[in-house]
This record gives sequence, C-alpha cells and structure tokens, in this order.
Amino acid sequence: MDTTFSLAQIDETAAAVLKNSTNKVVLFEAEMGTGKTTLIKSLAKQLGVMDLTSSPTFSIVNEYHSTTTDNSIYHFDLYRLNEEDEAYDMGMDEYLDSGNWCFIEWPDKTPSIFPDHYTLIKLDTLDNGDRRLQLTNY
Repeated sequence: MDTTFSLAQIDETAAAVLKNSTNKVVLFEAEMGTGKTTLIKSLAKQLGVMDLTSSPTFSIVNEYHSTTTDNSIYHFDLYRLNEEDEAYDMGMDEYLDSGNWCFIEWPDKTPSIFPDHYTLIKLDTLDNGDRRLQLTNY
C-alpha cells in the first residue's frame, strides 16, 4: 500500500491500514513530528477505543481497551530506550506474542525483538504538509 493523505483524511487512511495489514504487530518508521502518534490514535479509534489516547513517551507502553472486542491494544514509544535489553526487561516480547494489536514507534531501538511477521509503515511529510504512507507486510 502506498498512499498520500492529509490530516482531514486520517481516519480513512487508518481504516485502509487496518484492512491492508496482515499482521497485528505494526512498526512505524518516521522522523519526529511526522504524525506517528496521530495515526496511531486514529487506528485505535477505528478499533473501537473510546478512551483518551496519547503518546507513551514516558511510560513506554500504553494499553487501550476496545469497546468492540475484548482485546487490548498496545501502543509503544521506544524513543527513550537506551538498549534493547530494556524492552525484554519490561516484557515486550510477551506483548508482541499476545495476539493483540501492537503499534510501535521507534522500532529501530529494538531490532531483534520483533516476530518474523509484522507490518512496517513508513511515513514521510511532503512539502505541502500531506503525508506519504508506505505499508509493507513481512
């Protein structure tokens, strides 16, 4: 999937991401300020999360509850990790094996912890302020 969208189109884009993702572990690669968290908020909304969603920059992981399923949704922000062992210490591998949606910002901080199958989303900001999203399933 390769698409360009404006902020006004983010909910439609999030729905397309969920439709096109073949994995529930979704990695987000993008520069700071590109809209990773904003897109993840929209993904959570599409999955039935009614609670306030925010970046887990300081807590590393936020858990959201869906009103449409019994499953939790996990949102990771790994920016503050200094080494990969910290992810193992917090039990990140157990979250990834849970079968629940796991949205992960800054995956380059923990490259060897991810399962063999995941979805990678690359986001870029275009000159006009729109975003380009490239989704690849592995």
